[in-house]
Amino acid sequence: MAASQWTFATAVETAKALAHREISSVELTQLAIDRITRHDDKINAICVRDFDRALQAARAADARLAQGERAPLLGLPLTVKESFNVAGLPTTWGFPQQKDFIAAQDALIVARVKDAGGIVLGKTNVPIGLGDWQSYNEIYGTTNNPYDLGRTPGGSSGGSAAALAAGYGALSLGSDIGGSLRVPAFHCGVTAHKPTLGMVPLRGHTPPPFPPLPMESDLAVVGPMARSAADLALLLDVIAGPDPLDAGKAYRLELPQPRHGRLQDFRVLVIASDPLLPTDTAVRGAIERLAADLAKAGASVASESPLLPNLAASSRIYMQLLLGFLGATMPPEAYAGASQAAAQLPKDATSLAAERLRNIPLSHRGWIQAHGARAAMLAQWRELFERFDAVIAPVMPTPAYPHDHSPDQTQRRIRIGGVDYDYNDQLVWPGLATLPGLPATAIPLGLADGLPVGVQIVGPWLEDRTTLKLAELIEREFGGFVPPPMFAN
Repeated sequence: MAASQWTFATAVETAKALAHREISSVELTQLAIDRITRHDDKINAICVRDFDRALQAARAADARLAQGERAPLLGLPLTVKESFNVAGLPTTWGFPQQKDFIAAQDALIVARVKDAGGIVLGKTNVPIGLGDWQSYNEIYGTTNNPYDLGRTPGGSSGGSAAALAAGYGALSLGSDIGGSLRVPAFHCGVTAHKPTLGMVPLRGHTPPPFPPLPMESDLAVVGPMARSAADLALLLDVIAGPDPLDAGKAYRLELPQPRHGRLQDFRVLVIASDPLLPTDTAVRGAIERLAADLAKAGASVASESPLLPNLAASSRIYMQLLLGFLGATMPPEAYAGASQAAAQLPKDATSLAAERLRNIPLSHRGWIQAHGARAAMLAQWRELFERFDAVIAPVMPTPAYPHDHSPDQTQRRIRIGGVDYDYNDQLVWPGLATLPGLPATAIPLGLADGLPVGVQIVGPWLEDRTTLKLAELIEREFGGFVPPPMFAN
């Protein structure tokens, strides 16, 4: 069966077609439902289906469109990561003991999406506790990469990335603290945007059974996923803005316009490797080709700068803050075991794995010191962005790797250039933008041996529109999403 002309169309294109009555929301929604029904037994991206309510919402959207109403997402079918509350649907975060938890109300950004006319098709699969770059759990099983079913789609927003690559709607919602937006986008050849920290409210992105209260979560963000950069901008505009219940943040962060509108005006720093974690030839080659293409297009491209914060030091501070945060939410028995193991570490143990273990029982005093070091790093980033407009860097060191569901992640390994590295050392690359809370847009750069490769574009604080614009220009000039051959029809 041939794919519809709308299967891989962008949200921007489809919204225009809906407004001009070239296609109805019911038709679009039914096309997506049919596609999920036809293909998802192989991919397993959609773990909770909400088709009846989706069609009901699509009929209501068509009625509004027929009356001349306009809204940013009116009539567009999309998906939502399982970890967001959607009223009437389960929210489990993959925890088997929470399989019967039903959300009473929508997460704030889900409500914003619905208010903007979006049609929720269902929820997408995640790893347990959102704690992996693979997306599997006992409740919903394993999500596969649409480019190679034997490989990971990434995580923790792996179901969302796989759904986008397979053509199940043009938009999705995800979250990110250790690359959970950018990593699956990279592994599935789609786009994602990690917003500036604090720009998009987290209320309702809450592990069950905790109440969906306004909250501030160190390092963590929620954001848009799509197949094109312009679609990311469309969805970000819908979901960004303060939580009205958060009295301390009752203001709107006004995002500046992009620094430039032409590719040749951008000043870009390109990083292809890291002292703590190299990249393989496929990833490094894609980045080097992009650097050469940007230079040919007239952009100012540099491969090094003394203004760049020390990457090794930055990674260690990120491990401190991230594991301190994760340690605070561990079950008591797991925390006690980790604390005991950390106490037995030799003082001269300096690996990233030791850094992670050592900081699970991070004290408040230790957190304050690490937070101060982060502030110093952010000051360095501000200085860097006086000279450059964006930094282009890897998202992960290799393309998607085969499923590895070994229960102890500390025993897993990732092979880079013939050398094995600790699986969780891959945090180095997502941490580049996560530690300072900077915006980062992940975009694809085609396929290498049939698997997607891509980059993240990191920008200045609050200048999300700059990274999104550069992503859009790169996509327009050099190509973007390539449908997975197995699911191109």
